[in-house]
Amino acid sequence: MALKSLRILVIGNGSIGRRHQGNLVTLGARAELLPYRALQGGAGLAQLEAAGGRFDGVVIATATQIRTEIVALCAQRGLPFYVEKPLAYRAADLAEIARLAAPLADRSLIGFMMRYHPAMKHLAGLNLSDIYHADFAIGHDVRQWRQNWRFADSYSARPEGGGVLLDLCHEIDMAQVLFPGLKVGRVESLGHAAYPGVDFATRVGMAGGPVASVTMDYLSPTSLRRIFLRGQRHTVDFDLIAGHYRLATGGVWADLEMPFERNDMFLAAMADFLALVAGNEPKGQAAALPRFDLALGSAAGIVAAYEARQFVGQVEGDY
Repeated sequence: MALKSLRILVIGNGSIGRRHQGNLVTLGARAELLPYRALQGGAGLAQLEAAGGRFDGVVIATATQIRTEIVALCAQRGLPFYVEKPLAYRAADLAEIARLAAPLADRSLIGFMMRYHPAMKHLAGLNLSDIYHADFAIGHDVRQWRQNWRFADSYSARPEGGGVLLDLCHEIDMAQVLFPGLKVGRVESLGHAAYPGVDFATRVGMAGGPVASVTMDYLSPTSLRRIFLRGQRHTVDFDLIAGHYRLATGGVWADLEMPFERNDMFLAAMADFLALVAGNEPKGQAAALPRFDLALGSAAGIVAAYEARQFVGQVEGDY
């Protein structure tokens, strides 16, 4: 099936929904943007279909806690979907989404777009069996995220579905892609008195391969995103913000060139989704294809980490 004949419904008209719509059009598909509120009551999708014909697939770019009902709508209509991360934050919700999505699981995608970063693809092509220690870190002052945006008014500040672990959960997925045996262990978080139940800084301990940790925070005045791996053959020091990639093999350091534009990841992920919708083979641009059935392990890891959070202290500041 030709991509230009595909018609995709994008549910959610926030910044990520608008980005996906623009990328779909760039890739040659037709894309309709629908605010979630237009679906409430169940009539919105039917009305839009009646007005403009049927859709071939759906992009779900809504708040996490309302995705189960949208996946149910997709399943009722047999529509493959691209769903933003995190898929869920409670085990019961994840199990229900997985049940509903089972008939569509090999044609749908979870938005783990960091799998499309050239650094991840490079690392996935190495034999990392010698790695004994792995650290994945991401931090950014949440007050600087977007212009005219307030943390207190956002979904991130909600006790259900908010917090840094869910917002910045790509690193949990990245760790599990590179080291598939990793399982979530102890999870320690710092909260804030004004936002009970919302984690502002979290460390996820992981085991079942190298000794590993994932750390994320809403606090860092300097944006950071690092991958640091130590092994008997390899040492990896990747700074994904600065674009500095250093890899030592046998103790000899080399600087790697990895040209990168952030939207390239979104485009590549959406191209793979359109290929699945059209019944074609994805182009293999990801470290590991985040097809729904293949990426459920990472979704489960995120749920396990969220449910294991232990608040061990608080941060201060006006958020």
